[in-house]
Amino acid sequence: MTSAVQELQDATDLIDELAARRLGVNRTDLRCLSRLTARGPLTASELAAEAGLTGGATTTVIDRLERAGLAERTRDTADRRRVLVRLTGRGRGAVQEIWGPIADDARAELERFSVAELGLIETFLRRALHNQARHAGRLRAGGEEPGRIG
Repeated sequence: MTSAVQELQDATDLIDELAARRLGVNRTDLRCLSRLTARGPLTASELAAEAGLTGGATTTVIDRLERAGLAERTRDTADRRRVLVRLTGRGRGAVQEIWGPIADDARAELERFSVAELGLIETFLRRALHNQARHAGRLRAGGEEPGRIG
């Protein structure tokens, strides 16, 4: 089972690498693009928190995403003092082109499972996500000596 999870992570990593290349952005930019896709328009500080970046790094990412035509800064219509970062039409199209077929295929595969099996899969994925987030926090905090693993 753990080898299947590792293979899935590696396959996902490859898709992300190829997607970043195709879009002309780096992996950090791609992570922010993912957060904007999942959450919709965000302020720069919300995007920073979502992506685990500093404010300065987030400004640089937003600048690059704007130059690539994938995202834009817009005034919040409810509060004109707030600036939101949102996907452009080109950004939404690129996300659909790259990840749409993957999502469609995944939905087709999930339809093969019973409701009970889907519940078990979701439980596993949520626990795996929690595990990944916990270890990302450990690594950010310097829980391992640099260059030394194990």
